[in-house]
Amino acid sequence: MPWTLEHTKWLVDTGERLNTIDGKEVEVWEFRHEKDEAVLSAWAKHFRNHYCFDSEIDYWRRGYKCSRGEYLNTIKFPDPKDAPGPSIRAGDFGEMLVADFLEYLLGYWVPRTRYGDKTIRNESTKGSDIIGFHIVKDGKASLKDRLAIFEAKAQFSGKKAKARLQDAVDGSAKDIARKAESLNAIKQKLHDRNEFNDAEKIERFQNEVDHPYKEVYGAVALFENPLFDGHLTSSTDASSHPHSGDLALVVIKGDQMMALVHELYRRAADEA
Repeated sequence: MPWTLEHTKWLVDTGERLNTIDGKEVEVWEFRHEKDEAVLSAWAKHFRNHYCFDSEIDYWRRGYKCSRGEYLNTIKFPDPKDAPGPSIRAGDFGEMLVADFLEYLLGYWVPRTRYGDKTIRNESTKGSDIIGFHIVKDGKASLKDRLAIFEAKAQFSGKKAKARLQDAVDGSAKDIARKAESLNAIKQKLHDRNEFNDAEKIERFQNEVDHPYKEVYGAVALFENPLFDGHLTSSTDASSHPHSGDLALVVIKGDQMMALVHELYRRAADEA
């Protein structure tokens, strides 16, 4: 079993289901993380490599004459204290956890191309949050091939619950217009990394008219446990989403999520 799977075992389907105003089902998952040093270290490496490959970090930091940890903390990672750094941290973490959910639990291929080109560390990356691909057979288009586009919104701090699932649904509706740009961005980034075979796989999804496939949209809200409000989540209305019939709705909640976010960034820098 690949080491990247280990922390995703902490994602547990509670079996609880909520219903939205327009009658859609919301899955409720819990992230039951543990203080397992080996799993956290492997996860921290996986997490760090979204921003900067370990094979590149010495080259990028050379001109600064700083350590790997200093480079990550001052150039790549969002700030832990100064706004909007903490909320960017929570957002990035949420997107990466949902990418892992899509890849390791739902079986999609999810290229991790979104964070490496960040030029301003305390800004979120533009475009669709998480894109996953399921190709039945490489090199052969199938109607059963799937493109999944998921939007993630997190709330790990504050005193009052916010309607984050509604925010994710509203953000997901915009993903339809951004699809072509997002696919192009992934293809370009894979090409820049000399991952030509993977870059060519993206082409299968760039001409839906000639080569149809199934589209799956998803909206995910992530919460610190005390900030999860089932009633507020049930007030979500997804009826105006253009792909309302193919929209997966998910909540992921957990204890001490913001503390975990900061710990993961600390570990990712310290263990670089």
